[in-house]
Amino acid sequence: MQVERYGRRVSAPPIRYHSHDDDSGRWTGFPFRSDDIVISTRSRSGTTWMQMICALLIFQTAELPGRLSELSPWLDFLGTPLDSVVARLESQRHRRFIKTHTPLDGVPIDPRATYIVVARHPLDAAVSAFHQGHNLDRERMRELTGRAQPTTTTLPEREWLLAWIEANPDPHTQLDSLPGFAHHLSDAWTRRHELNVVLVHYQDLCDDLSDEMRRIAGRLGIDVPDSVRPALVDAARFDAMQAHADTLAPDPADILVDQAKFFRRGKSGGGRDLLTRAELVRYNARAAQLMPADLFDWLHRSPAHERTH
Repeated sequence: MQVERYGRRVSAPPIRYHSHDDDSGRWTGFPFRSDDIVISTRSRSGTTWMQMICALLIFQTAELPGRLSELSPWLDFLGTPLDSVVARLESQRHRRFIKTHTPLDGVPIDPRATYIVVARHPLDAAVSAFHQGHNLDRERMRELTGRAQPTTTTLPEREWLLAWIEANPDPHTQLDSLPGFAHHLSDAWTRRHELNVVLVHYQDLCDDLSDEMRRIAGRLGIDVPDSVRPALVDAARFDAMQAHADTLAPDPADILVDQAKFFRRGKSGGGRDLLTRAELVRYNARAAQLMPADLFDWLHRSPAHERTH
């Protein structure tokens, strides 16, 4: 199927994802540059963290030249007119790094670009999303997107998480469900050996941020002098980002009730701590059914300090 976009007839991606606040169709025909970076994540899986890491590696200073959401816009977000997002990206002279919550099978794959997919333990991401849901101004989002917004859940956190584990929606329409997580990451997993696809585990960022930033820089072809590296790593740590929530929180259209609360925890284990042993067994069984075994093992491995005891 061909559509008119960016002033020319182009082929649409084979899969289109859309929700109450984003639409992957906005990627159709996107004019890539040779060194573009696309950051593809599920919600609450380290999106802003990876945007910050890319910003620090590109600019090589903790003093960024603008708000993070302006330096790295969310192309799919319906709350910002597409023409405005594209104009901002076209005006950028630095290496571009673009945010998306779309799986790679819904984004045009340009061999000149690099695609970074961040994976987080689904239980931790789900709990983070639960709290983020209470920090969103739904009426403001409705005004911006023109779409009805989901109501904030009244279920207690643990009961909500148990229901999330058992739910079985279509992953193409509810990507932040457990099947949606499995689909997004399974697709990326099949591409992990491609030269322009980089998989990053949230837990690796927690365990050794310096080493993981060094690896990411290498995959992006960015040389970081040893004299600069420690300051960049420090600026990417959770407490430093939390302290600068006013410029780093992804809130270009005032949809957050409290920007500081966007940076809630910054570590792993929150989801597992809520569940009993039997409930964790049930979660593992469900997740194992939805993804390849080797991806399941990689995604659910323990933090480094637990693996050494």
